[in-house]
Amino acid sequence: MTEALFTPFAAGAIALQNRIVMAPLTRNRADDETGCVNDLHVEYYRQRAGAGLLITEATQISPVGKGYIQTPGIHSEAQVASWKRVTDAVHEAGGKIVVQLWHVGRISHNSLQPDGQAPVAPSAIAADSMTFTQAGFEKTSEPRALSVEEIAATVADFRHAAALAIEAGFDGVEVHGANGYLIDQFLKTGANQREDDYGGSIENRARFLFEVLDAVTDEIGGDRTGLRLSPFSPANGISDEDPQADFEYVVPKLNAYGLAYLHVVEGATGGSRELPEGQSFAALHALYEGPYMANNGYDRAMAIEAVRDGAADLVAFGRPFIGNPDLVDRLFRDAPLNEPDRDTFYGGGAKGYVDYPTLEDETA
Repeated sequence: MTEALFTPFAAGAIALQNRIVMAPLTRNRADDETGCVNDLHVEYYRQRAGAGLLITEATQISPVGKGYIQTPGIHSEAQVASWKRVTDAVHEAGGKIVVQLWHVGRISHNSLQPDGQAPVAPSAIAADSMTFTQAGFEKTSEPRALSVEEIAATVADFRHAAALAIEAGFDGVEVHGANGYLIDQFLKTGANQREDDYGGSIENRARFLFEVLDAVTDEIGGDRTGLRLSPFSPANGISDEDPQADFEYVVPKLNAYGLAYLHVVEGATGGSRELPEGQSFAALHALYEGPYMANNGYDRAMAIEAVRDGAADLVAFGRPFIGNPDLVDRLFRDAPLNEPDRDTFYGGGAKGYVDYPTLEDETA
């Protein structure tokens, strides 16, 4: 009997050939001036089209949303044209692909911002974090607080990026609300000390997230919109006084959107799945009625069990997809996995990006 992990699934309007998802993975290989992707990206995503769903690397919705060198954008027609080559290649290979819409907020550096300005954030509170610039890894710059008018303009940027994503041929979008970036900064008390309608209570701190979701789902439909959250992760220096209570407010309100999926980082991003007493991602999942995508440290056995037992509808794999373009085939056959080369994770060219062998290559 075929395990449920390897069976088709409908994530909203997106029909998937299996329940294995390639998680968004920043690889820093886009053109730094234009934010366009290139031939390497076309091949990279095409090679991995056997996944039920590909989620692109985080892709900024505006020049102000940029926080690392050589990350792509989805806010210009040139970027749309470059991404169209990727989506065409993935679709020709039988795959489905969504773009992750990103605004880094305070996780940026003046040198990466238009005219060298300060990064923006809910409040003028610097992150205890590093970012990747032309000079290497540097401490993030102190941000300035967004005005109410700028918040509205940022919501409009999310809407525009979603529209451009469909123009570029994507099957949908994933709104990045996780890992200490802008939406997460609004949600979490450690980064948001505003005293207006976007700060204080969780109802106010969540206002920006829901305005973004209102705009994106109005533009392209809830059934083509995913959302990524990391309720308990300290990624990029983020913190919160009571994440369990905050996300017990947020998660049930997501049910009204009819999202394609909710993508949850279970525990610390790229780290421990263990949580302090009183925190539970399973309790949050129980409040959500739509397709649930689990992420963080899953291996084959864990993924099979999670889908079989109903703990997840979809399972996202990150680093295993770097070294294994045919990861789905390898998991299905329970075959050994290639070990990814960490030295080539960020920046560079084809090496460590599109040159990993498949099982077919190894037996040829």
